[in-house]
Amino acid sequence: MGDFDSRDREEVYSKKVRAGKRTYFFDVKATRSNDYYVTITESKKRLEDGVFVKHKIFLYKEDFEKFAEGLKETTEYIKANQEVAEKRYEYVDSNESNTAKITDDFSFEL
Repeated sequence: MGDFDSRDREEVYSKKVRAGKRTYFFDVKATRSNDYYVTITESKKRLEDGVFVKHKIFLYKEDFEKFAEGLKETTEYIKANQEVAEKRYEYVDSNESNTAKITDDFSFEL
């Protein structure tokens, strides 16, 4: 067998989420033994040179519950301690009344 790095791992599912100036990619991949794991990638264009900078974390199924619990507690803290304001994304025409609003019904369940 040849080298087997993460680029060769089978991508099982992919979800792209655009959020303002950032794009998030949620990818399910399979290991050599066909265990699934998640990569979460944040991609943002750097203003000074237009290069896309990416940050990636790997989330393994044995950590799903703890990760989801920590994310939920953290987002609930922010919502409880700071007013959530409407955010107008840069691609929305300023003459339009369309805004993207962060709501209180955020859920992260695995």
